[in-house]
Amino acid sequence: MQSPAPQTTRESTLSHLLPAVLFTIVSVIGLGIVYPVVIWLIGIAIFPYQANGSLIKDGDKIVGSVLVGQTFKKPQYFHGHPSAAGKDGYDPTNTGGTNLGPTSKKLIDSVAAAVVALKKDNPDATGPIPSELVTSSASGIDPDITPEGAYYQIPRVAKARGVSPDAVRAIVDAHVRGRTFGILGEPRVNVVELNRALDATKGG
Repeated sequence: MQSPAPQTTRESTLSHLLPAVLFTIVSVIGLGIVYPVVIWLIGIAIFPYQANGSLIKDGDKIVGSVLVGQTFKKPQYFHGHPSAAGKDGYDPTNTGGTNLGPTSKKLIDSVAAAVVALKKDNPDATGPIPSELVTSSASGIDPDITPEGAYYQIPRVAKARGVSPDAVRAIVDAHVRGRTFGILGEPRVNVVELNRALDATKGG
């Protein structure tokens, strides 16, 4: 039996290679360029705020995003998760948690130290310590805490601002978001938005 002629073999290879190359080019252009641009344009048209990063502005100045937490250390502000994202925390270009396991001595010691510091900063707080106030989130930039995490800090914030705890609690209550669609996630409070609301109130 004679082997195929070289010319025939090359033609067969090209007949299979050409469609594969064309398919790759069309896929790259269609799925890598056209599709993202179309989705972006639709997002800009229908959801301009979200498509541009849910940015927070003071006038024309961008001061943050409701999707990214910020470090708050002063007693008159609510504090969010401890953050392991970047050197100073809440670095959106270096997201991530501590990646330490639940039996890690380093993690246990870190949480114990955070509990001591939290109690020192909140001497008038009552009830169990919310876990998110002594542990970092998986992303390191989570802007939300539980309502319990906010309520725990009310005595400190109210005292530092010279207002009644009930007045601060009313602002917290107004910023509690329920589960998405009523079933997804847990009730939460955006710390960045909450602190901005506090500053915007009379005497803030």
